[in-house]
Amino acid sequence: MPRSAPTAPKEPASYELALAELDRLVQQMEGGQLPLDQLLEGYRRGADLLAFCRTRLQAVEEQVRLLDDGKLKPWSGA
Repeated sequence: MPRSAPTAPKEPASYELALAELDRLVQQMEGGQLPLDQLLEGYRRGADLLAFCRTRLQAVEEQVRLLDDGKLKPWSGA
């Protein structure tokens, strides 16, 4: 029976949820109790979460720069 393609993990609803999930993953990985397959999958998910957090932080930093210049523009949140 062929394996079905793995489903892509959902994007976190917020920066805080992404950070919390990333923290849990790190704790599990550091515990050394995960099988190799789960360890690799955790690393991949962690990389995705880290990229998500960085993107959100960059968007907020850009908004702060706009506010510092006295201009308020809508934040897309993307």
